[in-house]
Amino acid sequence: MTLETANILEGGKALSVQCKNGPTARFHAMWLRDNALDSETRAAGNGQRLITILDIPAETTLKSAEVSEGGDLVLSFIPENKEVVFPSNWLRDHSYDNAKLDTKGWIGDRINTWDSALNSSIPTIDYAQAQRKDQEFGSWLRDVERYGFAVMTGLPTTSGTLIDVAELFGYVRETNYGKFFEVRSEINPVNLAYTGLGLQAHTDNPYRDPVPTLQLLSCLENSADGGDSIVVDGFKAAEILRKESPESFNLLADYPVRFEYAGTDGVKLRAKRPTIELGPDGEILSIRFNNRSSAPFTDIPFEEMDRFYTAYRKYAEIIERPEMMVSFMMQPGDLFIVDNTRVMHARKGFSGAGTRWLQGCYADKDGLLSTLSSIESLKDLTREAAQ
Repeated sequence: MTLETANILEGGKALSVQCKNGPTARFHAMWLRDNALDSETRAAGNGQRLITILDIPAETTLKSAEVSEGGDLVLSFIPENKEVVFPSNWLRDHSYDNAKLDTKGWIGDRINTWDSALNSSIPTIDYAQAQRKDQEFGSWLRDVERYGFAVMTGLPTTSGTLIDVAELFGYVRETNYGKFFEVRSEINPVNLAYTGLGLQAHTDNPYRDPVPTLQLLSCLENSADGGDSIVVDGFKAAEILRKESPESFNLLADYPVRFEYAGTDGVKLRAKRPTIELGPDGEILSIRFNNRSSAPFTDIPFEEMDRFYTAYRKYAEIIERPEMMVSFMMQPGDLFIVDNTRVMHARKGFSGAGTRWLQGCYADKDGLLSTLSSIESLKDLTREAAQ
């Protein structure tokens, strides 16, 4: 974004900037003053704000606005008589003068939805390469953000190695299942995941608040018949539902459902969230879908319950469509990671012959996105230094 002109609007309450070969963007004076980048407003080390909204005069307006020779925006505010400079790229990244979708269910521009076509291009990295924490590792983290799913190969087949993977980008979320948990057939299991039964596509631990936002599963042994792993993009399924049945989409977004889990003594977990959770502006934020952990739905009016179940069934049917599924067989030393607020995972049933031993753990997206941002920032600095 290269600025050409800046024009004050509404008596100084706002301004517009004209971009070279691009659109016009508008900003309010109060917003610009609140987001000033100078050392009196922002801490140099962490960028945190040093002032409150009450430190800014309510009558703040723009006295002058011009574009510097380098293409930055130079502003002067009154009554403080304060000068502030905004880099053009910063304004581009933080512009809010764009048309919002007038329907529920839009998806952020850093996310790519997908279907079974992803089978031919599953994002993958080798463990040894990931340990370097370089740009290739950053690309893999970006794929986790973009697709909500990625694979890692070449892990040592030793217990607990998946913890080392989680710590490459963040921190393990410990739960009642422990720091990590075993996924293999057991007698009298505390969870159906520990049997040879097939599992419907689901998100994990929907009965928690907050829900773990990442899940990692690693394979230590696999000589059983069957047990293919399956992943489904819950955001893609929601897009299809909104297209095929807007009424059904709205019902699953408007009404919460309940989830429960009662495991060993002293563990009884409950949560209440919509199947499709939207932000105030209509953006899809998360999916919670887990038939095994669903409690009776008691927050839907009698008059809507029949239509709600029709919508719930419709969404489940979309998830089960073969064209929605990416399927793969985990080999010893493989690991996959899913965004547990978006991507559902499933498993085909497997026989009692042979062995199938996986380990799982939870982590959170904020750590992954922080590590990704740091790697991308370093890449940007390296690129600038080379120019």
